[in-house]
Amino acid sequence: MTIKVMAVFGTRPEAIKMAPVIQEMRKYPGQFDVKVAVTAQHREMLDQVMRLFAIEPDYDLNLMQAGQTLEDITSRVLQGMAGVYRQEQPAMVLVHGDTTTTFAAALAAYYAQIPVGHVEAGLRTGNKYAPFPEEINRRLTGALAELHLAPTLQARENLLREGVAEKSIHVTGNTVVDALLATVREPCQFSDPALVSLDPNLRWLLVTAHRRENWGEPMEQTFLALKDLLGQFPDTGVLFPVHKNPRVRELAEYILGGIPRCLLVEPMDYLPFVHLMHRCYLVLTDSGGMQEEAPALGKPVLVLRDTTERPEAIAAGTVKLVGTSRRRVFEEAALLLRDKEAYARMATAVNPYGDGQAARRTAEALLYHFGRSASPPDPWLP
Repeated sequence: MTIKVMAVFGTRPEAIKMAPVIQEMRKYPGQFDVKVAVTAQHREMLDQVMRLFAIEPDYDLNLMQAGQTLEDITSRVLQGMAGVYRQEQPAMVLVHGDTTTTFAAALAAYYAQIPVGHVEAGLRTGNKYAPFPEEINRRLTGALAELHLAPTLQARENLLREGVAEKSIHVTGNTVVDALLATVREPCQFSDPALVSLDPNLRWLLVTAHRRENWGEPMEQTFLALKDLLGQFPDTGVLFPVHKNPRVRELAEYILGGIPRCLLVEPMDYLPFVHLMHRCYLVLTDSGGMQEEAPALGKPVLVLRDTTERPEAIAAGTVKLVGTSRRRVFEEAALLLRDKEAYARMATAVNPYGDGQAARRTAEALLYHFGRSASPPDPWLP
């Protein structure tokens, strides 16, 4: 009898990280019956990842609405997934990470008394408001889960300190590395004329910024630092796929619009974005996933946040936490632009997040959890 596993996700980062797991489970047709439900918490950005990885959802709640609040998303996911679970009765619900979809889908599964498996479990900052609402989403999901698929030993230690049973934790590596390594091998042609004609003689700084806790003054400080860098380093350009949120977009246009060597472009599909990351010189981001992705491509990362749930990269030397002050962001980026040795130390440090086998370990952990395998998967050790 096959194990019916329902993978639930709603945003682009979740889709990227869950796609390798879905594809891996489908290599075991006699073991897994895989169902996919998407909430479409982020509609457009989710769909292009689904197309890239050739995943068709069995259920699509299509929840995204203009101006949606966290309360809106939570209640609609909770109600929508309740009906899906009643119909499918899966043996396990698999969720990923820390989005509102993650928590609400896990809570709905708990109400239906369906076991929850948590991919990318155990990440913590210790500050429930940073990142917001992700820190609490993942803590609450962890409290509901029966199977914890931790990406690193540090994540495992976090779970053990919280009283999670050791036998329910498996260290898999992060599935984003699986997705990244598969995607960077795919051929890609940029469709945006601005990207097609990128000056190869410039050192391009790839920037992403969207976090709620950075809206307003922190983001303004960051954008001013980018403006300063462009003024001081004529051999450097800024490439910024601007988030669709109006609060981010309006501020970016106001401070950075029209500046030479600063390209403000639309949010990009995952395939061209990976290739752009591969071509860039340096990454500045407040994203979580890029702290894992860019080091796998040998790109130093400056994290535009005051806290991170991914301390492994800082310890390894691939990532530096720089906050959002104009002076600090400028100084840290300038150091890497001026000092070749400092740049090389970050660019050549070992990525602590995976070897491209996390999805395999995840499938093996599921088989072990359900008694289909006599031994757990070998843990990921950098």
